[in-house]
Amino acid sequence: MAKPTDADLNALDITPAEAAEINAIAHPLLAGAAPDADDRLVRIDSTPDGVVFVTINRPQKKNAFDAPTIAALYEAFETLQGADHVRVVFVRGAGGTFCAGADLAWMRDAADWSESDNRDDAIGLAKMLKALHDVPALTVALVEGAAMGGGAGIVAACDMAVAVKGAKFAFSEVRLGLIPATIAPYVIEAVGPRAARALFTTAEVFDADRAKDHGLVSQVLASADDIDGFVRTLSDAMKACAPGAVGDAKRLVNDLAGRHIDHGMMEDTARRIARARVSAEGQEGVRAFLDKRKPGWAE
Repeated sequence: MAKPTDADLNALDITPAEAAEINAIAHPLLAGAAPDADDRLVRIDSTPDGVVFVTINRPQKKNAFDAPTIAALYEAFETLQGADHVRVVFVRGAGGTFCAGADLAWMRDAADWSESDNRDDAIGLAKMLKALHDVPALTVALVEGAAMGGGAGIVAACDMAVAVKGAKFAFSEVRLGLIPATIAPYVIEAVGPRAARALFTTAEVFDADRAKDHGLVSQVLASADDIDGFVRTLSDAMKACAPGAVGDAKRLVNDLAGRHIDHGMMEDTARRIARARVSAEGQEGVRAFLDKRKPGWAE
C-alpha cells in the first residue's frame, strides 16, 4: 500500500511526523476506534465484516477542512486503497454537518500566499479527492446539515451519496472571485457539464431534493434517524458482492466513460470479462450459483 511521500506532505506544508500524529489510524479491519480517536481530525471506524466509516472530526468548525485535515483524509483514503476485504466505505461529518468547505483561518492565510504557494496547497486537495475516487470499495457520502464548496466536492467524488432532507449544498467560489477548480472533475462527472455550469456560475444554495434532481445525491432520507437503517441495508447488500469484482467494476466505468465505442473497446471489454470468468472470484461465484449455495465471500 502506498503511503504519502515526503513530496506529497511538503505540498500540504506538513511533516511526516505531524501527519502521523494527526491521523494515527487503526487498520480499517480492526473493529472499534483507536484510542483517543475523538481527538483526531479524521476517524476511521470499522466492523469485522468490512464496513468502514471515515468521519471528518471537526464538529466545532462544522467539519471545515484545512491543510492538516486534508492530509489526514488523504492518508485515510490511501490506506483504504490497500486494505483487503473492505466492502463499503461511508464518508460522513461529525456533529450533524457533513462539511462546511474551507476553514476561514486557512482561507485568510492563503490570501497572502504567492501563486506558487497556492498551487502547492491546492494540489493537496486534488490528491485527496483522487485518493477517495480511487478507493476500490463502494464509497458513499452520508450528508447531514450542509456540504459546501469542497465539502460538496467530496460528495461528488464518492460513488454515491444520500442526504437528509433539508441538507444544503453550494458551490459558492465565484462569490469570492474564485473557481471550484480542484473539485470540478468530480462534480462534472456527477451532474454533467450543463448542470455544473449552472451551479458553478450562480453559486446558488440548493437543498437535498435539488441535489437529487441534479444527480449529486441518489437518495433523500426523511430524517437523520433513517441513516442507520440505510447503512444497514446497503452494507448487507454489499456483503453479497465479491470485493475484487466491485473494484474491477468501478475501474471498468472509469476506463470506459467518455470513450468512443470502437473495436479497441470491444477487445478491451472482452479481455476483462474473460479474465473475470477464470478468476478465483468468478469461478467461485458461478459455481455457487449453479450449486444453489452462497459464494464464500457472502458466508
